[in-house]
Amino acid sequence: MKLTMDGKSLPFETGQTVLGVARANGVFIPTLCWHRKTGAAARCRVCVVEIEGMRGLQTSCTAAASDGMVVRTDTERVREAQTIIVQNLLSNGHHNCLACEANGRCELQNVAYWLGIKEWPVVPEPLLPLDDSSPMIVMDPNKCILCGRCIAACNQGVVNEVLTIARRGYNSLVQCDTSVPMRDSSCVQCGECVQLCPTGALTEKKAVGKGRDWELEHVNTTCAYCGVGCQLTLHVDRAKNRIVRVDGREGVPPNDGMLCVKGRFAYEFPSSGKRLTRPLVKKNGQHVEVSWDEALDYTAQRLSEIKTKHGPDAFAAISCARTTNENNYAMAKFTRAAIGTNNVDHCART
Repeated sequence: MKLTMDGKSLPFETGQTVLGVARANGVFIPTLCWHRKTGAAARCRVCVVEIEGMRGLQTSCTAAASDGMVVRTDTERVREAQTIIVQNLLSNGHHNCLACEANGRCELQNVAYWLGIKEWPVVPEPLLPLDDSSPMIVMDPNKCILCGRCIAACNQGVVNEVLTIARRGYNSLVQCDTSVPMRDSSCVQCGECVQLCPTGALTEKKAVGKGRDWELEHVNTTCAYCGVGCQLTLHVDRAKNRIVRVDGREGVPPNDGMLCVKGRFAYEFPSSGKRLTRPLVKKNGQHVEVSWDEALDYTAQRLSEIKTKHGPDAFAAISCARTTNENNYAMAKFTRAAIGTNNVDHCART
């Protein structure tokens, strides 16, 4: 089947929305509440389009594509509506982009820039208090646009069912459980809400003030905490040789962006000042830095002496969950074949 979008004939399959057809064919329609993993929401109304034969503007994230449909995404009427919607979102919050941790990766900021919005009415109102009680996440209700993505991620994605929208109308806000601080809630700190938040309403606490998005190098890698093989994107400050924050890689198996608390937030160890960088051998009661050749020769000599004197079962090996399957196999092979014992274990949960 085909529809016409901005004068172009585009193919689609049964079940696709107008937004889905646009995304599949490289046509940009701005969105804030829609996300591939959370589905249609039609809360922000930013994705409105004109559809021939339908009254008013339609939200493209909920409008089902039909054969022969004629869609217009870039008319004056559509742009005017989108501009008013985004201006209202900006005016009903405290979106101080210069000081916001999401500056440079904020979807609201990006859409405003794309629409050419340079100013908007400011509604003076008292600021709501931040919830920074959590060890990993900061909740700022003043930057929330009530898109519902964090709630869908928590309730339908990872199914922790912590977040919900409390109150009604103008006073609506996102809360944890029965309106308790995040620290006292049932949140497990997986950070899926942070990753899907389109603004600076949910941010990583440990990344505050550590670097803007455009200053950081983005490095794709695999999480080393367990054998699942979750795919990560590290945001790295090369100048200071440290990881600033971690995102799960969207659309990539096996995790599709989801991470546990360790994978997303326990990233300091690579640049820890306590990390050993040179082999040490104890001489005269003191640890002394030596070359790798000396360290390996010393270790081989001591293992041989212990095996000869006490037998192979005096030896035991503990392997590591932060290293590769190949290294773990080599450790097991060494223990069983070279030493001659089955005393080998693994710290499966680090």
